[in-house]
Amino acid sequence: MFENRQDAGNQLGEALEEYQAMQPLMLGIPRGGIEVGYYAALHLECDFDAIIVRKLGYPQQPEAAFGALAEDGSLYLDPWSNRYLNKEIINRVKEREKNEIQRRIRMYRAGGSLASLENRIVILIDDGIASGATVFAAIAMCQKQNPQKLIVAAPVSGYSKLSKLSAQTDEVIILEKYRDFFAVSQGYRNFGNLTDEEVLHFMKLWRNKSAGEASQG
Repeated sequence: MFENRQDAGNQLGEALEEYQAMQPLMLGIPRGGIEVGYYAALHLECDFDAIIVRKLGYPQQPEAAFGALAEDGSLYLDPWSNRYLNKEIINRVKEREKNEIQRRIRMYRAGGSLASLENRIVILIDDGIASGATVFAAIAMCQKQNPQKLIVAAPVSGYSKLSKLSAQTDEVIILEKYRDFFAVSQGYRNFGNLTDEEVLHFMKLWRNKSAGEASQG
C-alpha cells in the first residue's frame, strides 16, 4: 500500500529506471495520473506531459464508466455498453465530454498539442487502473502515432485487466496487484480526488523546471 500519490510516483520512477537513458516521454492521465507522473518523471529526468482522456459515465450513474474518449477522438467502449445504452445516449455523453476535453487542454497544456510520439518510448501513467476505460482509450490514441515502445505503468491495478493491457501494449508495469479490486483508493493510505488547481500546480511546476533547464543549457 502506498502512503500517497507522491510515494507511488517515486516508487514507480524507481521501477522504470531501466528506461531513463532512453529519454522516454511520460504521459500522465488526469487527474491523479498527473501527480504520480510528475514524481516518476522527476526521478527519471525525462519528458512529461498530460494526455487528456475522459471517462464516459452512465447518465444515471456518472461515476460508473461505460467507456472513455481520448483527445484525438479515440474511443473505448465497454463490451457490455450496447446492452444498456443506445447510440443516441452514447453520442450525447461523448459530446459533453468533448467539451470537457477541450477545457482541460486549455487549462493543463495552455492549449498546446502533445509532442509527436512517433518512434519514441512512451510511458502512459495513471494513479491506478480500476475499470481501465481511460487507459484503453489513451492506448488507442498512442498506438495511432507509432511509438517505438508503449508502456503502461501504474502503482495499483486489479489482476482482471492485466491480460488485456498486455495484449495492447509492449509492457505493463504494475507495482501492486489485487484480486478483488474495485477502486484505486484501495492502494493508498491517503487518497483524495485532485482538483483542477492541483493538477495545474504540477503542470506549472514542470513547465518552470523545463524552462529553467533550457535557459541553463
